Amino acid sequence: MGARATDSARVMKFTKELSGSTVILEKLRELAWSGVPPYMRPNTWRLLLGYAPPNSDRREGILRRKRLEYFDCVAQFYDIPDTERSDDEINMLRQISVDCPRTVPDVTFFQQEQVQKSLERILYTWAIRHPASGYVQGINDLATPFLVVFLSEHLEGDILKWSISDLSPDKISNVEADCYWCLSKLLDGMQDHYTFAQPGIQRLVFKLKELVNRIDEPVSRHMEEQGLEFLQFAFRWFNCLLIREIPFHLVTRLWDTYLAEGDALPDFLVYIFASFLLTWSEELQKLDFQELVMFLQHLPTENWTHQELEMVLSRAFMWHSMFNNSPSHLAS
Repeated sequence: MGARATDSARVMKFTKELSGSTVILEKLRELAWSGVPPYMRPNTWRLLLGYAPPNSDRREGILRRKRLEYFDCVAQFYDIPDTERSDDEINMLRQISVDCPRTVPDVTFFQQEQVQKSLERILYTWAIRHPASGYVQGINDLATPFLVVFLSEHLEGDILKWSISDLSPDKISNVEADCYWCLSKLLDGMQDHYTFAQPGIQRLVFKLKELVNRIDEPVSRHMEEQGLEFLQFAFRWFNCLLIREIPFHLVTRLWDTYLAEGDALPDFLVYIFASFLLTWSEELQKLDFQELVMFLQHLPTENWTHQELEMVLSRAFMWHSMFNNSPSHLAS
């Protein structure tokens, strides 16, 4: 865990913020940006995403109602025979059931059948209720941080030793419902990322290219001379929000910052990803086209710790402060 998120002064600030009768979201965002203590993460994330209300008196009732609403949706859309589905719905469910076992393949927890079933229910229900995009590959990755964080309220210790079958069906259902609603809230803020041709992602990849050119012209020029298009590697970054690029144990820390950014997240991703890419500025300039493609598809992050991630985030914060108010370089 990053040292910042666990030092006692910060824990006290979080405790104070979360225990009030009404949480002041601005203050919570500011604290969460630098990392949330793991055991406070579930409540903090629910609040940051606007799933749980700031008012503590209303919180329990609203969560109960939203969870029941999710169970109703599952009963209505998922727990039905295929004869009641359209061909498109059958194909979509098939695609989801193929993708679930491939999700975060290097974390054995996600290979448990019950975990994959939960993921399948969440994704299919979301897709049916969001017909403008339906299911798009990559959304399966986005559900995983929520699943891990909300399960951490019920399962202790290392995720590699977790077994979802230790939990009662009720607890699993509640975790699933929370994942569903939080995923929905996250994706509401980036709707055109997953509609036909994914225009939101195309736009952000263009902005990333412009920003990298402004920050590190030699890298930008070298990539252009080698004929490497940003879309060839950065599309996956925006599509899966870097989940496939860094060790999974760092993902929830990264997502503290994502969720703290709120509505400003899509634009801030451009800065995070520029900072991420330019971690390897010197190496990139020595590679030819084929080597660049290979390097960027398998970035050497497997030994990363919180230190490298904090470096990426603090550089992104600095560049955002410097460049965001001079938008000529990021004209869309």
